[in-house]
Amino acid sequence: MLLADKVVVVTGGAGFLGKQFCAAVAEQGGIAVVADIDAEAAARVAEEIVSAYPGHAEAAALDITSHASVSALIAELMEKHGRIDAVVNNAYPRNRNYGRKLEDVTYEDFCDNVDSHLGGYFLMAQQFGLAFRRQGGGNIINMASIYGVMAPRFEVYADTPMTMPVEYAAIKSAVVQLTRYFAQYFKGDGIRVNCLSPGGILDEQPEAFLQRYKTYCNSKGMLDSRDVNGSLLFLLSDASRYVTGQNLIVDDGFSL
Repeated sequence: MLLADKVVVVTGGAGFLGKQFCAAVAEQGGIAVVADIDAEAAARVAEEIVSAYPGHAEAAALDITSHASVSALIAELMEKHGRIDAVVNNAYPRNRNYGRKLEDVTYEDFCDNVDSHLGGYFLMAQQFGLAFRRQGGGNIINMASIYGVMAPRFEVYADTPMTMPVEYAAIKSAVVQLTRYFAQYFKGDGIRVNCLSPGGILDEQPEAFLQRYKTYCNSKGMLDSRDVNGSLLFLLSDASRYVTGQNLIVDDGFSL
């Protein structure tokens, strides 16, 4: 049990990756706090996890762009558990125009998406970091991406409706640097801050895209949603107690 009785908050916990992360935390003995802006979805995910791992998940409503919402969650968990061991910054806020090709992105949409996603990660790291300082330690993990460290390979999107959104590249590269900043700022406070950068995750993408993507990889190509769990558990566990300020890339070699 790598995470025995550790209280771990996962933002976007009811989402595609988030629910896998929460289940992995519970499986390893932790208490997964399924924190999501969709409170009903969070409750469903927590209920599913509890059915398999009784007492190891709970739901929480959370808007990562709201100071009041973030502060309320911290206070609630501190009162209930007496501590918070870790937070996984995994939520993926975006507006309805997100994902357009470069020439179709408006200035307003670009700023809105960067503000909510990157700004939300900042707010979470700031408030949880300060709470961790008060309690004498903690662990922050930010979800970034390979496209935070490399230029997009636009050729893999050819002849598909997909693209690599410019907002995403800007946000995730900033998340990597934000991780280093926070790790340095809280050095000496017993707080670790690291980043996890997955490659592409399978989610019903077109076959042409999948085949092109795989040509850049070592063996598998696109990852299953569970393939990132092991790396996350490593960063959450005491096995990585001396790792901070790092960006762990999990992409089957795509970024090489």
